[in-house]
Amino acid sequence: MPETSALYPGSFDPITNGHVDIIERGLRVFDRIVVAVLENPKKAPLFTTKERVRMIQDIFASKKEVEVRAFDGLLVDFARARGTGVVMRGLRAISDFEYEFQMALMNRNLAPDIETFFMMPNVNYSFLSSNLVREVAALGGSVEGLVPGPVARKLRDKIKKSKKVQSS
Repeated sequence: MPETSALYPGSFDPITNGHVDIIERGLRVFDRIVVAVLENPKKAPLFTTKERVRMIQDIFASKKEVEVRAFDGLLVDFARARGTGVVMRGLRAISDFEYEFQMALMNRNLAPDIETFFMMPNVNYSFLSSNLVREVAALGGSVEGLVPGPVARKLRDKIKKSKKVQSS
């Protein structure tokens, strides 16, 4: 039986426990998952693309079936270049659905051979987003339990550095 693989795209700025949950559960369905870290010049991420890729690689270092790659441009072009016919996306709430539905239909229009596979996260992470995590951390709140431990430490360090730069 041929190996099945899926792309799991996102900015992952930073990766959250909700993302980790989707990846781990996705491995029950797919033999291999390529975490595709979006390099978007229009956004001003807290972490560089290299930092985000490295954090995800560290989290999944023991899982050979998880590959992490940066990409820019159209997701469907990246999927074709990787030989992957499935894009895996997480849906937290109805607000996600509208955006993800539009993206899936646009991707289908651009590449009818690539399917979108939706997964819902564990209910414990249904409220969680990278934006909220960054905001809580920037305001001095705890992100423990929201992101993997090493990510929480890197997030605290990054925010401390940015506050030092702003106060200079």
